[in-house]
Amino acid sequence: MSRPGPVWLRRFGGPALSVLMLGLALFALYRLAGEVSYHQVGEYMHRLRRGRIGQAIVLTMLGYAVMPLYDLFALKSIDRKLPTPRVALISFISYAFSNTLGMAMLVSGSIRYRFYIQSGLSTMDVAKVVVFCTISFWLGLFAITGVTLLLVPIPLGLPLSHQRLLVGIALCAIPSLWLIGGAMLRRPIKVWRWKMQLPPLSVGLQQVFVGALDWGLAAAVLYALMPDSLGLHFGSFLAIFALGQIAGLISHVPGGLGVFEAVMLAGFGATGNQALSAPILGALAAYRGVYYLLPLCAATVAVVIREARGLRQTALLTPWFNGILPPFFAGLTLVSGAVLLFSGATAVLPGRLELLSDLLPLPVMEASHFLASVIGMSLLILARGLQRRLDAAYWLTLVLLVAGAVASLLKGIDYEEAGLLMLLAVALAPAHRLFYRRASMFDMSFSFGWVLACATVLGCTAWLVLFSYQHVEYRNDLWWQFSFYHGNAPRALRALVGATGVAFLFSLTTLIRSARARPTLPNETDIARALPLIKHYTSAQAHLALMGDKSLLFDPDNKAFIMYGIAGRSWVAMGDPVGLDDRARQELVWTFRERCERAGGWPVFYQVNPADLDLYLEVGMSLLKVGEEARVQLDQFNLDGKSKKVLRNTVNKLTRDGLRVEIVPVEQLPSLLPQLKSISDAWLRDKRVREKGFSLGAFEERYLLRTPMAVVWQEDKPVGFANLFLCESMEEASVDLMRYLPDAPSGLMDYLFVELMQWSKAQGYRWFNLGMAPLSGLQSRRLAPLWSRFGALIFGRGERFYNFQGLHRYKDKFDPEWEPRYLAAPGGIALPVVLTNVASLISGGLSGVVRR
Repeated sequence: MSRPGPVWLRRFGGPALSVLMLGLALFALYRLAGEVSYHQVGEYMHRLRRGRIGQAIVLTMLGYAVMPLYDLFALKSIDRKLPTPRVALISFISYAFSNTLGMAMLVSGSIRYRFYIQSGLSTMDVAKVVVFCTISFWLGLFAITGVTLLLVPIPLGLPLSHQRLLVGIALCAIPSLWLIGGAMLRRPIKVWRWKMQLPPLSVGLQQVFVGALDWGLAAAVLYALMPDSLGLHFGSFLAIFALGQIAGLISHVPGGLGVFEAVMLAGFGATGNQALSAPILGALAAYRGVYYLLPLCAATVAVVIREARGLRQTALLTPWFNGILPPFFAGLTLVSGAVLLFSGATAVLPGRLELLSDLLPLPVMEASHFLASVIGMSLLILARGLQRRLDAAYWLTLVLLVAGAVASLLKGIDYEEAGLLMLLAVALAPAHRLFYRRASMFDMSFSFGWVLACATVLGCTAWLVLFSYQHVEYRNDLWWQFSFYHGNAPRALRALVGATGVAFLFSLTTLIRSARARPTLPNETDIARALPLIKHYTSAQAHLALMGDKSLLFDPDNKAFIMYGIAGRSWVAMGDPVGLDDRARQELVWTFRERCERAGGWPVFYQVNPADLDLYLEVGMSLLKVGEEARVQLDQFNLDGKSKKVLRNTVNKLTRDGLRVEIVPVEQLPSLLPQLKSISDAWLRDKRVREKGFSLGAFEERYLLRTPMAVVWQEDKPVGFANLFLCESMEEASVDLMRYLPDAPSGLMDYLFVELMQWSKAQGYRWFNLGMAPLSGLQSRRLAPLWSRFGALIFGRGERFYNFQGLHRYKDKFDPEWEPRYLAAPGGIALPVVLTNVASLISGGLSGVVRR
């Protein structure tokens, strides 16, 4: 049983700590900035010479041109070779996003995984590349910071001027030990539970060199934008820059926002120095735009172009592209909302304000300013709806983007914001078919991370109001001042309250919604609701819902349902959603995921069909092949030919011995069950097994009385049985519970299967389903995913624990068609736990996993 404390800490601790660090950094920045005004910062940015901006852009291009060396050296270290232009593009995209969003290993690792897997690398190869690049990144940072502190004196009076030698030695020791260890140690070193092979000295030098060069160019970009009044040569500046970057990276705040700025102000001794603080903050703001935002925009365009080129080969969007577009639009909508909120917290440019006063009445401007911030907060909320593919969120977002663009023009002629909002509206307009869900906005769940992101944006807006108008004395009548030239602070305060009000009202409406019913096992009424859907569905596996050991989740119109069980944090659905209405089945997958998230669980779908994989890809789930299902095409089934000689002889022999198969309808089963119960008990004792569950049936009277039974008689005595799954669509027939007496004639199950297939063929069924062979069909090739290779190993050598190969061979003698079956689940570190939980459900508990 998992301990709730550590789970809660892992889930919420990281994001909460990042927000706390951001809050502390903004507070420190507010105190350090002293008497600096927003206009002074903007004035410095406006006066930056074009030559300096051009120099910063060129240095940024050089820096991003160096970054592919991380990946090229990493690929060389694992003896993998890819075209240099492809590696350069992957590197640029990953670093452009990770530099801006923070959490470099997670963000860049995810992007590298996506693109390198397409290029033929295995999961393990990608992991090695990510680790190599991350270590190089930090080694270079420590090396350049330490060497600079040792060689370059920091002017007296600045922080660390007296401790620079001690800090420099400590930082230089890390890459030095790495290089010495690589040169002297030939065996892997063990760090906690992990073993690591240090690279040779030549490779270690490459790591340190490329990391140091990367950071040196990044520092040069900011140095080019710094004011001349700073009076520091590049060496001293580099030391303070590197320390600020280390603080920002450790904080895990996206891009080190606020943390880096606070360290830079303190490092340059600008505390309380208005003449120095304003230019430094202006240079830092320009640096954010040149080194972070410009590459991010370029990388976004590169991703869109790259995927669009791939789509030219097909007429329809791929499931992956269908899956990535809604989150992409959601992210842009979130950014647009933040832009409107930040704009509402700052003053209108004087020149534009003067023009507005000549063109518009004051009430129009005041109302537009207030509405722009209300729209900004609404877009933050609607972004979650777009991620969840809600139709209502799509239409509301379109309307609010246009309204926000108009409000931006009316409140301050902010054509930059209006252009951004209109571009997003134009891009979003043709994508309506991606937002097909008719669910209510108030029923969607907000993850802890999403709530934290919205709260962070709102908190940064409040900080920006305080920073921009710190010279304005607060008075109660400030709220009611309306003026073109002296009303910036009151407008910002009213806009902040409006945005906060929207967030509060939405939160209140969401909190008072009706409580969700906790999962319960189905009663007879639920089974009756499910029965018509089961009978008309195309897969006989749907009959497992009749077992009553799985909860049932219906759509509002009773057009589809999901059967699921819960083990640990895993909510495991058995098979695909049952029903013939594709829209209802699609909506149920989303509903199931949201219900899991509200309960803090992981949505999992076990034994899903290849035809339905897009249902799970669209909600962001990962897919693993778990085996193959054997289906016999009945119109081609017969006992002719040499390959069927053994089956033919078995059937003929048992027929001569007086065996026969009878299909007993449901109405006649009650009187027969006691005899079948004795057969079942004897079979369990002989096999030394216990009843299973979830994906298998058990001898439960209520369950068996809901399906017909195939009984094998020897004269007047039943010697074996199997309950039948029969689809009224005539698409498929199958069996579930199959048991026989220990002293029954040899070959009884072969005889039963053949007789049932021939009976099903005569009745007009298309397929006979023999069930899944676990881990069958998994590849152990070098380029296969790690799970596939591990599963293939277990399939080949795990006979001690389960008869994997024997089960596959047994079913294969009926000449079936093998179809892959998959597990859809969250990826990452949750996967091993998910697999354990699924095994626990099937085996009736963890003890059943390790014993029969």
